[in-house]
Amino acid sequence: MPLLPLRDIVVFPGMITPLFVGRDKSIKALESVMDKDKKIFLVTQKNPQDDSPSTNDIYNTGCVGKVVQLLKLPDGTVKVLIEATEKAEIVKYLKTDNFFVAEVRIIQNKPQLVKSKHLSALTRRVLSRFEDYSKLNRTLPSDSSVSLNQIKDLEQLVNTISSYLVLKIDDKQKLLCISSVDKLFEKILMHLENEIGVLEVEKKIKSRVKRQMEKTQREYYLNEQLKAVQKELGDLENSQDEFSELENKIKTLQLTKEAKEKAESELKKLRSMSPMSAESTVVRNYLDWILSVPWKNPTLINKKISNAERILNDDHYGLEKVKERILEYLSVQQRVNKIKGPILCFVGPPGVGKTSLGKSIAKATGRKFVRVSLGGIRDEAEIRGHRRTYIGSMPGKIIQGMKKAGKSNPLFLLDEIDKMGYDFRGDP
Repeated sequence: MPLLPLRDIVVFPGMITPLFVGRDKSIKALESVMDKDKKIFLVTQKNPQDDSPSTNDIYNTGCVGKVVQLLKLPDGTVKVLIEATEKAEIVKYLKTDNFFVAEVRIIQNKPQLVKSKHLSALTRRVLSRFEDYSKLNRTLPSDSSVSLNQIKDLEQLVNTISSYLVLKIDDKQKLLCISSVDKLFEKILMHLENEIGVLEVEKKIKSRVKRQMEKTQREYYLNEQLKAVQKELGDLENSQDEFSELENKIKTLQLTKEAKEKAESELKKLRSMSPMSAESTVVRNYLDWILSVPWKNPTLINKKISNAERILNDDHYGLEKVKERILEYLSVQQRVNKIKGPILCFVGPPGVGKTSLGKSIAKATGRKFVRVSLGGIRDEAEIRGHRRTYIGSMPGKIIQGMKKAGKSNPLFLLDEIDKMGYDFRGDP
């Protein structure tokens, strides 16, 4: 019987398959059967990319098919409609030069004399799962599950389901080789369960991606609407200029990693807000403060003890023990690059030179001097800063002092600590 090697398709008994044939050997095989009984052996080749398969490149099990219709196309190829009738396997190949010819043996499925309860339950389960599979797989015909319920013959039913399954060629070929109906049902059920699991995961992923895309598109649409409204009000160009200016500042200023990340997130938030909203004013004010603080702009420290001693003696007469303690403190700082405290504490009556000593230390070390007067402060938020959600909130005196000094390592003098008060808001 002439043999027709197929690419990327496994034919099951009962299938009517349209094929486009272009290889010379295959066309000659079809032409030879048209003059006889129109029967041809359909079998799948192992490598679909192979244009000239040998006998070793072709599976042994296939189907005997009958040519229903053959049409020669203008480009030399042939369109043929073939109905697969019986399952068969190759016994041996016969010698021929024009095309493959093989002696085949018809494979009869093992007869099921009595439909057992196991087989009935298996059939019902397969039909139920195939219905779920057809709902998830959009490539199948919409009425495929309905048509299966009308098939009474088990062998025809199992072949039809096998043809509908979207599987790899190797897996489909293994199904074709099974001759027992109940084993074939079990194998199909296993494939159905596996494919349904994969399709359900794909469906979840698609729905999640769709929701994310809808959210992104909605945000984009709303932002475009907002820009259109702002353009009508004449605010868009000014806003864009401000955003560009802030973005350039973030790139050019020497910010710490944390400050840069925070500034970028606040700018992103500011872009999506209306300039007329109260929240945008709060965010803009906070962003301005972040960009105005000298994060990486320290003063070069003068560590010469002799210079410090000279400045202290020039600025203050007497106070030998105080000067000695200050010089001792500066000496330790000179020897140890990183030192945590202690903080120098000046105690004395008014007018003895506590504040001026702080100025002298700043002058001796080359630091900027910042005096923070704490007299009359009753709320610790004035020192550490208010929450920015409050109306009229301001940074604390420490940050304000750093901004005023313009350096990241000024000398702070916390003056008049003894004059701080306390009330219901706390005790600084």
